[in-house]
Amino acid sequence: MRDYLVLETRRTLRDLGFVAGGVAVPVLMYLLFTNLGGDAGEWKTGAMVGMAAYGAVGSALNTGGGVAEDRAIGWLRQLRVTPMRPHQVVVGRALTGSVTVLPAITAVLAAGGLLNGVRLDAWQWAALALLLWLGSVPFTLLGLGNGYRLTGQTTGVANMVANLGLAVLGGLWFPLALFPPWLRTVSAYTPTHRFAQLGTSVATGHAPPAGAILVLTAWLLVFGGYAVLSYRRGAATD
Repeated sequence: MRDYLVLETRRTLRDLGFVAGGVAVPVLMYLLFTNLGGDAGEWKTGAMVGMAAYGAVGSALNTGGGVAEDRAIGWLRQLRVTPMRPHQVVVGRALTGSVTVLPAITAVLAAGGLLNGVRLDAWQWAALALLLWLGSVPFTLLGLGNGYRLTGQTTGVANMVANLGLAVLGGLWFPLALFPPWLRTVSAYTPTHRFAQLGTSVATGHAPPAGAILVLTAWLLVFGGYAVLSYRRGAATD
């Protein structure tokens, strides 16, 4: 298991284009959205958290694209003849895939602090980065599930649709106050809204709400089960 983690981490970090793409888009969107209107510090802080979450979700989901490529070259067939069980393979790939999430989070937070003048205490910056990193794991598992189940091209489309849909429904791009009441109710149960809520609570000096942790944990179990089942199903089709 340890050797597998080291190997997958090296393979992930080798794809610099993949990492850079996940960084540039959320940073540019954040700077564009927050510099079109007035100088609202509260909006710049909230948008920073939302765009850092959006970048993290996108990078996490894109891990599935690498898995789909592994299927195409036969790498997953090689893993299935090792002693590792399906859940070990999925957990190991999720852990290494989480490495690609860190650059997107760090870059957006740096843009907020250095370019947009967002001011937080040192512990808030650290807690914000840590919570966004840990909270991205369910989305990594969703991406892996798609990669284990779908073809490479279909995985890319599915992850893109999931990223955009979850970002909009979760309020990562726009404040929930702009949503109609029924959509705000739906948003409360989305993993993206609760994911961003981890960050916004810390940015305002509060502990993450229990509801956010519970909803994210539920989605973690759902997406984790989906990834393991997809991996097992792939054994019959690869």
